[in-house]
Parts: sequence; structure tokens; C-alpha cells
Amino acid sequence: MQSRNKQQGNEPLFANKVIKFYQDIIPAVKLPKDVEMMLPFSGEEVMSIVRKFYVKFFSDRNERIYVFGINPGRFGGGVTGIPFTDPLRLEIDCGIFNDFTKRGEISAEFIYKMIGAFGGPAEFYRCFFITAISPVGFIKDGLNLNYYDDKSLEKTVTPYIVETMKQQLNMGARKDVAVCLGTGKNLKYFENLNQLHNFFGRIVPLEHPRFIMQYRRKRLDEYIGKYITTLQDIL
Repeated sequence: MQSRNKQQGNEPLFANKVIKFYQDIIPAVKLPKDVEMMLPFSGEEVMSIVRKFYVKFFSDRNERIYVFGINPGRFGGGVTGIPFTDPLRLEIDCGIFNDFTKRGEISAEFIYKMIGAFGGPAEFYRCFFITAISPVGFIKDGLNLNYYDDKSLEKTVTPYIVETMKQQLNMGARKDVAVCLGTGKNLKYFENLNQLHNFFGRIVPLEHPRFIMQYRRKRLDEYIGKYITTLQDIL
């Protein structure tokens, strides 16, 4: 499957735009007490992997449908710098060897089972770009903290989320539709933000991979099928 549109031929490659975005991602955000920021892109080892990944799968000028998670988690994107991609999936599914501790993450497990059913990483990433509402993660008391789980954090990071959303859209987003992973708080926040800023024509929700893996694992094939059908329908 091909992405529907292409950017102008003199535009930088999609990969170069993404890499620059992550290289420059230094949030000027004052966090609430006891909340830490997870910023994997500050390490050269992570940025080296980020460059390899996006050069491998995004070295073109195709527009893509954006798929938004919540924010990076400690064992997936918080380690590799790539959303929903843990060190195991990075090496086994994407063919990018790395020295990270080979610990799996359940959301990444679901995403790459789905990507495999779609046709594999090369086919999937040709059409879709996975990112997050907040491109940086948060930790409180040693655990993942979603941007919306702390109202003071949500209020503090919203201007940053709006700014980075605009930056990401300029990398090559299809503006008619976006996918939201999460049918609860992430969707509500995203829809409210979209009403204010008109980022996308419509937002299509899908159940979050962590929810599926924790509470609906016996119906895994059903949810993978739902993902595939939904994504193919909006291409």
C-alpha cells in the first residue's frame, strides 16, 4: 500500500524531519513536584538508534497517517526513543541491532503483532507514523505517569503539546484523519485539543494496546483484526 500523497520533491525526507525533531526536543516545562521527565533523546546511543530506524523506514517524502499514543513508557519508547518499540522488537522485527537490555514491553508486543499482520514494518511505516500526544514521558515515584493523570501536569504541558503537535504535523502528516490509541482520557483530551486547533479533520479511536494486553488478551486476534480493518479503511 502506498501513502496517498507525496510532499514536494524539494522537501527534506520525512526521516530527516523526524530526526531533527527529536534532536531539538528540549522541553522548557516546569514540572509539578515529584514528577520527573523521561527524555531518552538526550543520549547519543538512543539518537544513534533513532537515526537508524527512521532512515531505514522513512527515507521518502510520503505523507503518512499519524497514530497517537499517550507518552513514552519506561520500557518501550523510553528506552529506544521510538514509540511502542522496545529493544526486542527493535532487533527482531525491525532488524536494528542494539545494546539495550532486551526487556519486552506489552504494548510494543501488541503493536508489532499487528504490524506483522499488516505486512511487516516496511509496509506499515510506509503509510503510518506512530507518535504520542506528549513526545516526552513522565515518571512519579518510579512509575510511568500519563500526562493526564495529574491535572497540574496536564495543564503545565498542554502548551508544549500544542507546540510539538504543530512541529510533528509539518513533518508530513495527512491532515484529514488521525488515529488515537486509547478510547478514554487520551481520546477526550485529543478531541478537545483538536476542536481548539483544527489539527485534523477527524480522529479515529482504537483501544490502547496496554488495555488490550492486560484486560482482553484472550481476544488478541480480534483486536488485531479490528486494528487492521480500521487502518486499511482510512488509508
